Amino acid sequence: MGEVRLLLVEEGADAERLERLTGFLREELLQIGVESVTALRASEPPPGARAFDVATVGGLLVGLAGSAESLRSVAAAVRQWLARSGGPPRAVRLELDGDVLELSAATARDQTRLIDVFVSRHAPNE
Repeated sequence: MGEVRLLLVEEGADAERLERLTGFLREELLQIGVESVTALRASEPPPGARAFDVATVGGLLVGLAGSAESLRSVAAAVRQWLARSGGPPRAVRLELDGDVLELSAATARDQTRLIDVFVSRHAPNE
């Protein structure tokens, strides 16, 4: 199935806070049996620029275990993590093969429906 990109945002958060929150989310994702969870690297530098390897603040790259259930587990873990946040509003953007799902302050019912649709678009044969 590949890799899903996650980008975390929190209203009013600075880079240090986003890095800390991303670390917490990473730890949770590692507990659900995905292949890998690494910091999302910044895009390639423009031609002629010095090469550098900079992590995108708030970004993670999650290696999926190859099934729709793996993708569903990632989305569910993100949803549960967001539900436990008691602070400022947060959102997590999931990207897979050019398709985007943003989880934020929607109701649990709406989030479940959106996750189902997102997963079904990436596993039509399952």
